[in-house]
Amino acid sequence: MNTVLFALAAYLIGSVSFAVVVSKLFGLSDPRTYGSGNPGATNVLRSGNKKAAVLTLLGDGFKGWLAVWLAYKFGPRFGIEDSGIALVVLAVFLGHLWPVFFRFVGGKGVATALGILLALNIWLGLATLATWVVVAFAFRYSSLAALVAAIFAPFYYGLLFGSEDGILLAVLAMSVLLVYRHSKNIANLLTGKESRIGAKKR
Repeated sequence: MNTVLFALAAYLIGSVSFAVVVSKLFGLSDPRTYGSGNPGATNVLRSGNKKAAVLTLLGDGFKGWLAVWLAYKFGPRFGIEDSGIALVVLAVFLGHLWPVFFRFVGGKGVATALGILLALNIWLGLATLATWVVVAFAFRYSSLAALVAAIFAPFYYGLLFGSEDGILLAVLAMSVLLVYRHSKNIANLLTGKESRIGAKKR
């Protein structure tokens, strides 16, 4: 029962869409109405407001970190074990993808996934972030960087903790969902239609 409550709390935390909230606070258009239509930091950046994009990035990353940190911090006293942590990981991520507060229309989960990985292990998060930065700097495609980082994240986790850790399955599932959420980006990359980082909205 306690595990279910922690997972539910994680889902609700994940359901806070900072792209929409921050855009509203800055008086910007709803990020679901322009660019890629994705309520995430990259699309908010297309509004031309860098501060709003940074706050969105930090907020989405923080909520992923917070949910997992709370589970690690307070979970043990309620009998939450690794399987419970894995459920929290998936719950907060699913909350971002399909937020109950925003009619289940959420982002693609890149920043939230990074926050989750940093909470699981600082080196895991940094290795994944470094992968994103290298690919993004080299090719200027946020989506391509996210896809490559998503593929490598479970590999990094396996190197750090082994393949028998139950949380690895949650990280793997998160990576699969990330790739799935980028299916349109994959098609755009293949056809040369994908927008580069920093491109203004049309």
